[in-house]
Amino acid sequence: MELRQVRYFVMVAQELHFGRAAERLHIVQSAVSQQIRRLERELKVELFDRSARHVRLTAVGERFLPEARALLAAEERARAVVAELTAHRAGTLRLGTSTGLGAHLDRVLDALAGLAPEIRVELVAARAQQRLDQVASRELDAAFLRGEPDGAGREGLNLVPLWQDPLVAVVPARHPLAGLKGRGGTPVPAAPGTIALADLEAVPLVLTERRNNRALVDLVVNACHGAGFTPVPGPRYGSLDDTLTAIGAAGPSDGLWTVVYASHARRLSTPRVAFLPFRNPGMELTTFLAVRRTDPPAGLDLLLRACAATDGERLDLDR
Repeated sequence: MELRQVRYFVMVAQELHFGRAAERLHIVQSAVSQQIRRLERELKVELFDRSARHVRLTAVGERFLPEARALLAAEERARAVVAELTAHRAGTLRLGTSTGLGAHLDRVLDALAGLAPEIRVELVAARAQQRLDQVASRELDAAFLRGEPDGAGREGLNLVPLWQDPLVAVVPARHPLAGLKGRGGTPVPAAPGTIALADLEAVPLVLTERRNNRALVDLVVNACHGAGFTPVPGPRYGSLDDTLTAIGAAGPSDGLWTVVYASHARRLSTPRVAFLPFRNPGMELTTFLAVRRTDPPAGLDLLLRACAATDGERLDLDR
């Protein structure tokens, strides 16, 4: 049984005339008669009494009519649901994000709202590889990513470079490297200075496992090797908050250090640690936007324009 046949049946039942039903359906009368005959053969009943001069519903046809109307109403509801979901999806950009985008993400979203206020943005936090997988599988429309993935991670994707994300060192506020002075042992904030990697040679480094963030770990470890030393491995903690708490609790002589993105450091308001820009060149990662090579989502051009509007802005830890 086809919905087309049911639709023709309901129209003939309303008009009780095959010719008028065909006119309302904008098809020829023979097509209406043919499809209703097929419906009757499939149901193994007669729905119309054609013996008299006027078309009438049979008893079975009268019982079938409300069910046929309910079936067509259900079709309309199903179409409406799909149309609503499609319209909602077309007006929504699903973006993969990660911790530390900070002011960059704020500026992108503000710029996009100015360019296309009708576009709704849905932010989805996930690990880097998971974000790439979700873009490839269309669960996400695009994803921010720091550092280039390996070949297996970027199959079928384009990586559009957006901006450079500098790293800053995080050291205890009471550590001599922080350059902070306090009275009675209490640290007080001061304008952040700078630091060289070589200054951190003897200080244990707190860093996530490489499988969690390959690009970041490789950058920091290779930069330390380039500065002439292998970093002393420090303890690992379950979150960035725990890491900052442990670093802030360290004394002047038993410090720890880690790195965070400068764009994120401005949001980490904790006086027990100091954020110090590196004097070493190259202590930064490129942030990319990962998108599918084929069938890009609606609104991608506007998103890229919003990202470009934030590119090149200077990161100021004092702000």
